[in-house]
Amino acid sequence: MAKQITSTTEHAERDGQTLETRNHDVIMRWAEQRGARPATVPDSDYDGRPGVLRFDFPGYGGGNLQQISWDDWFRTFDERNLVFRYQETMRDGTESNFFILENPDRDDG
Repeated sequence: MAKQITSTTEHAERDGQTLETRNHDVIMRWAEQRGARPATVPDSDYDGRPGVLRFDFPGYGGGNLQQISWDDWFRTFDERNLVFRYQETMRDGTESNFFILENPDRDDG
């Protein structure tokens, strides 16, 4: 189970630990520390809102992504009741870009 993070002062207890949050400041800080910008997949919009949410990481081929504002990214994040699941570091201690957005209310079964 992922450790719940509610503020920018909380961190992983060990390398490679999976964390989760809905806190906008935590998400923004994590992304900005990696040089990532909020983005969406072009043509995935729904009723004029961003569709698939992503981050555009420098040097990782974000040419197929469309950068959007933090306001638009977080509005969509909140409207969909998403949770940001992520790692600060990999098990070997190097910085991790791993994240996934999940909707805990979604029933895929």
